[in-house]
Amino acid sequence: MLPKATLDAWGVAEGDSLELSDSGLRPPRKGGLRHQELDELRPTMALAVVRSFTPAQIRAQIFANLHRWKLQDTWLSAFDEWQDIAQAGNDGRLFSAMLGRDEDAVRLRQSAPYAGLLPYSEVRKLNE
Repeated sequence: MLPKATLDAWGVAEGDSLELSDSGLRPPRKGGLRHQELDELRPTMALAVVRSFTPAQIRAQIFANLHRWKLQDTWLSAFDEWQDIAQAGNDGRLFSAMLGRDEDAVRLRQSAPYAGLLPYSEVRKLNE
């Protein structure tokens, strides 16, 4: 239960949804996408990338982003997996990671290193 004053300050009423995180409850984000919405949007963006770019172009972007992120010390364990996928040169494996519906593909898309290929205008349309 939350105090009515807190709910009023958050702009939510009884029955409205709240977001639960490791740090507790909070009001829903205004204007931002929720985790589930992002998980639904990521394959759509990946499909747009696959439709617009060759596997070689996608791999080049993956390598460029991974190289930059490593230099910036923002490396995640998923990036090791993406590096293996890109280095393998297997288009099926690449497309499976980008477009698959299994848990591994969903998890890998949360750290997609092919970001930056689509023009901002297209990304904005997909977000809408």
